[in-house]
Amino acid sequence: MTKEEQEKARRGREAIFGDGVQGLRNRRKTNFGVWLLFALAFLLTLIIVPKGGLIPEYHDPGEIASRDIKSPRDLLVEDKPLTRAKQDEAWAAVPPVYDYQTTAGRQAVERIRSGLQLLLELRNVENPPAQNEFLPQLESDFGVPLTETEFSALIDLPLDPQIPHQASELLAQVFERPIVANLQVFEADRRKTILVRDVTTGEELPGGVLERTFGLNEALEQAKALLGEMAGLSPVQHQTLLKLVQQQLRPSLVFNEEETSRLRQQARDEVKPVLFQVKKGEMIVREGERVSADQILKLRAIRESGRDNRSLPTAFGLLSCTVLLIYIGYFYAHSNIRKFRPDSRDLLFLAMVMLALFMLIKISIFIATALGNTFAYIDSSAYFYAIPFALGAMLVRIVLNAETALLFSICTSILVGVLFGNSLPMALLALVSSLVGAHGVRHCQERSSIYRAGMWVGLANAALLIGIHFLAGRGFELLLAWKVCFGLFGGLLSTVFVTGTIPLVEAMFKYTTDIKLLELANMNSPVLRQLMVEAPGTYHHSILVGNLVEAAAESIHANPLLARVAAYYHDIGKIKKPLYFIENGGRQRNKHDKLAPSMSALILMSHLKDGVELAKEHKLGPELIDIIQQHHGTSLIKFFYDRAKTQTDADMPQPDERDYRYPGPKPQTREAALIMLADAIEAASRTLQDPTPARIQGMVQKLINNIFIDGQLDECELTLKDLHLIAKSFNRVLAGSFHHRVDYPEPVHIVREKAEVKEDPEKNGKAEKEEKPVVEEKVKEKHEDTDREPAGEAKDPEAAAAEDSPEDLKRLGIS
Repeated sequence: MTKEEQEKARRGREAIFGDGVQGLRNRRKTNFGVWLLFALAFLLTLIIVPKGGLIPEYHDPGEIASRDIKSPRDLLVEDKPLTRAKQDEAWAAVPPVYDYQTTAGRQAVERIRSGLQLLLELRNVENPPAQNEFLPQLESDFGVPLTETEFSALIDLPLDPQIPHQASELLAQVFERPIVANLQVFEADRRKTILVRDVTTGEELPGGVLERTFGLNEALEQAKALLGEMAGLSPVQHQTLLKLVQQQLRPSLVFNEEETSRLRQQARDEVKPVLFQVKKGEMIVREGERVSADQILKLRAIRESGRDNRSLPTAFGLLSCTVLLIYIGYFYAHSNIRKFRPDSRDLLFLAMVMLALFMLIKISIFIATALGNTFAYIDSSAYFYAIPFALGAMLVRIVLNAETALLFSICTSILVGVLFGNSLPMALLALVSSLVGAHGVRHCQERSSIYRAGMWVGLANAALLIGIHFLAGRGFELLLAWKVCFGLFGGLLSTVFVTGTIPLVEAMFKYTTDIKLLELANMNSPVLRQLMVEAPGTYHHSILVGNLVEAAAESIHANPLLARVAAYYHDIGKIKKPLYFIENGGRQRNKHDKLAPSMSALILMSHLKDGVELAKEHKLGPELIDIIQQHHGTSLIKFFYDRAKTQTDADMPQPDERDYRYPGPKPQTREAALIMLADAIEAASRTLQDPTPARIQGMVQKLINNIFIDGQLDECELTLKDLHLIAKSFNRVLAGSFHHRVDYPEPVHIVREKAEVKEDPEKNGKAEKEEKPVVEEKVKEKHEDTDREPAGEAKDPEAAAAEDSPEDLKRLGIS
C-alpha cells in the first residue's frame, strides 16, 4: 500500500470514528436533557403545589372520620353563618334614602299662575287669536294637554286681575309642602329612620322638613277644598281647574331605591368576616369520631386555602404545562438564536438555578405570611414584592449570556404567576425585574456593577408597582408606600444573593465568570508573577497582546474582559522552557542551533500542552483553557518547516507539513481568534525598522489576510466586517505604541566614542563584518512569529558589561 493510500485510509477511519463519537455524545446529551427536563418539571410541581392536598371532604355533619386530621398551618377560619348575620344587620341598619325636589311645588304653582295670567291677557285683547293658535301656547304654560271642553271652560272663567295671584297663593299651601306617593309607607319608614337629600344640592335635609308631608290623595283633597273657596265657578270650570291642579300634582319626595341599595351593599361589604383561629398542629378531627358542623367548617377552610394547587389533576396539569413551556422555549431558542448552545453542564446549571429560585420564593411566601400575621397593619401581600425575583436571571446572565437569560426570565416569570394563583401582576413583576437585572450585570467589569444593577431592579419594581396600583383604579394610600419600599428592597436583596452565590456557582460548576476574570486580571496572581520572573519577555508580550485584544473586542462587541485576561495567560506554557523562545533569550546563544527542526517544532508545540496543565493546576477555568489550546489553531511553524526542507537531501523524502503544524483546534470563539491575530501582529510589529502608520497598517492587513487564507478563522464567528474593525483597532493601538519621540542630544562620551570609531576604519570594518551575519540572522528570525522561532545569538553578558565605561555607571547612580 502506497503512502497516499495509507493516508486516505487513515482519514477515512478518523471520519468514521469521529462522527461516531460525536453522534454518541449528541445522543447522550439528548438523553440527559430529556431526563433533566422531566426531573425539573416534577420538582417544580412539588414546590409550587403545596402539601396537605389530601384533606377529605365532609358535606354533612355526623359522618365518621376515616383518619386523624391536623391543621398543616396556622389558619384564620371564617364563620360564614355569623358573618352573613352581621352583614344582614348592617344592611338593615342603613335607612332608606328619599330624594326631595324642593323646587317642584313652586314650579307647578308658577305654571298654573302663568296659564291664568295668559287667559286674563287674552280677555283684554280686542282681536283675540284663533283657538288653534292660542291652544298650544296655553298648553305650554299649563304644562298639560287640554281638550276642547276644558279649553272652553277655561275661556269662560270669571277672571279678574287678582285671580292668578289668588289661585297661586292658595295652591302654594299644597304644592310647597313635601308630597309622597304613599303616605302610609313613608310614615312607616319615618318612624324608623330615613335619610332625606336635596336633589338640587345633594345635601342631607333635617327631619323637621317632613312634619308637613302630604300624600298625593291628601294633597288633592286639600287643593279641591281651596279651589272651592273661589266664588263664581261653574261645576265644569271647577272640574277643569281641579284637573289642571291634579295633573300638576306630582310627588316631590321620592324613595331612591338605587341609592338605598348601593348604601346597603356598601355597608354589607364593609362588614369584616368573623374569623376564629386554627393553630398549626391542632387536631381537627380524630379517627372514628363523628364530624360536627364546626369541624366541617375548619376542614373546608383548610381545603379551600389551597384548592387550586392541591388536587392531583391540577398537579398533573401543572406538570404538563411546565414540560411544554420549557421544551418549546428551549427548542425555539436552539433553532433561532445563534448564541444559545448550552451543553450538559449549562443545562444542569439552569435547572439548579430555577429550582433554587422557586424554593427561595416559596420560603419567602411563608416568611411573608408570618410577617403579615405579626404586623397586621401591613397587608401580607405587600411583603411578596421584596422577593428577589431577579436573582436567577442575573446569575444566568453573569455565567452564560443574554439570550439564555431572556429565555430563563420568560419561563420563570410565567411559573411565578402560576405560583401566586395565576397572578398576572406578579408574573409581570418577575419578568421586568429579571430583564432589568440581567441587563444591569452585562459585561460585569467590577463588583459595583452588581450593586448598580440591584438599584435599577429596585427602581423598576417601584415604578411597576405604582403603575399596577393605579391601573387597578386605586388612589394614594399607605399600602402603596409599603409596596414601593418592599419593591426597592427586593432589588437590594437580589444584589446580596447574587454577590454571595457567584463564588459558589464558580466552585460547583467550574465557570469562569466576569467576577472570576477580575480576580485573574490581578498581576499579582501566582501564574503571572512566575511568568514575569521566569519569562519576562513573554510576560511583556502578553501585556501588549492584552491591550490589543481588549480594544479589538470592544470594537466588535465581544467580551473585552475575557479577551484581555485570556491574553495575559495564553503563553503561560512557556514558563516550562522559557529560553527556547526568542523573547526570553536575551543575549544567550540560540538553543535551537543544536536541535533538529522537528525537535524544535515539538518544543514550540509543547507550550500549549504545558499551558493547559498549568491552567488546570491553577483552576483558571475552561474558557481560558480553551483559548490557550486554540490561540495558534493549526497554523504552520514555518521557520522550522523551511529549515527542515533545506536540510533534507534530494534522495530523502520531504518533511510532512502536518508535523510542523500546531495540533489545534482552530479558534472556536471570537475572543480566541482575536488573541491569535494579536499574538502574530504584536510579534511582527517588533521587526519594523521605521514603524510609520502606513507600514503598521500594511503589516496588520497582510498578517490578517494570511491567517484568514490559511483557514484559521473558519470555525469562529468573525465576519469580514469584524476583521475590518479589528484591523482598524490594531492600527490605532500600535500607532500609539510606536509614536514619534523628540531626538535628545547625545552625551559627550558617546560623541567621543563615535569619533574614536571613525579614526580606526580598519577595526571598524572588521567589526562590521563580524557582526553582520548575526544581525542578518536576527532580522530574519524576527520576521517570524515569536512562538515559532528560536532565541537569537547575542554577545556575552560579561563582555558587554565590561565595555560599559565607569562614567556611564556614575551617570546611572551606580558607583
